[in-house]
Amino acid sequence: MRRILFTPAAWLYKMAVTFRHRLFDWGVLKSEKFDIPIVCIGNVTVGGTGKTPMAEMILGYMSRLHRVALLSRGYGRRTKGYVEVSLSSDYRNVGDEPLQIKMKFPDVVVVVCEKRAEAIRRIRAEHPEIDLIVMDDGFQHRYVEPKINIVMVDATQPVQNDSMLPAGRLRDIPEMLYRAHYFVVTKCPVDMKPIDRRVMHKVLVTMAYQKIYFTRFESFRPEPLYDEAPDNVDFGREVIALSGIGNPGPFIEEMKRRYNVVETVTFGDHHVYTRNDMRRLLQLCSDHPGAVIVTTEKDAVKMTRRSRVPAAICPKLYYIPINITFTEGSEADFLQKLEHDVRSN
Repeated sequence: MRRILFTPAAWLYKMAVTFRHRLFDWGVLKSEKFDIPIVCIGNVTVGGTGKTPMAEMILGYMSRLHRVALLSRGYGRRTKGYVEVSLSSDYRNVGDEPLQIKMKFPDVVVVVCEKRAEAIRRIRAEHPEIDLIVMDDGFQHRYVEPKINIVMVDATQPVQNDSMLPAGRLRDIPEMLYRAHYFVVTKCPVDMKPIDRRVMHKVLVTMAYQKIYFTRFESFRPEPLYDEAPDNVDFGREVIALSGIGNPGPFIEEMKRRYNVVETVTFGDHHVYTRNDMRRLLQLCSDHPGAVIVTTEKDAVKMTRRSRVPAAICPKLYYIPINITFTEGSEADFLQKLEHDVRSN
């Protein structure tokens, strides 16, 4: 029903996106090249496809070989223009994901700016030591021509079965996938069948230079957000699952599979937590006095300022670290090929 209702709007959106791409193809709008390798991590859909965990993996590997900077738009922030992220930054000013990355990689230069080309020029001027830039979520931007495009694809939302916004989740036309150098398919089931891999390969890979990898998310034991939360808590007890991410379904399913979830609280992507939200959590903790609150890494970043979190909630707050696991031991192959492409001419 949703697709039927929004089909006219989706058609208009597709025409607008297609025309914009043609302007770049015809040279009316210009893509700028730089004398520094730029690795772009993007997707063609809205919602969580794992761009941030992928950025963290690449930063963790490349920062041992290069002086790396991370560039993001800083979606959802209340500021404009070029802002360099520090450990003391407020997520409302720089975005939740850039702050999360900065907290994990404090020595990496992290910058947010909606005008990517302008930001790259400024990074080059202010940090001449940088020899590699990882650009988060810039596949549609096109004002910057990256050296390498990595496109994240959600296995639970096949591109070939999706529709353009607002009828579906596609924010770009699938015809643009030819610009990708790497496809990383995320959220693959453990028992993914060979036929499903072949179908995904046939749909995505259309150029000889394109490579495809299959992955899934690996979650770990919840960690306390604050020191007063015991790290040896028994998670067999009641759990309140809290999330404000693009696609909360897999997180909620994993929580229910592993724990006794008594309440689920979900918000939209990049949600800004308010006092009313804190009061709601307080009430849930009162209704379930033995429960703990388990949330995502992305949401945990928004609660690191104790002044905004009620004291009664602090000892109950935990988050689940996640990373990307490549199937068939292909992580080393991916990172080594990526490094080779970064260094090649």
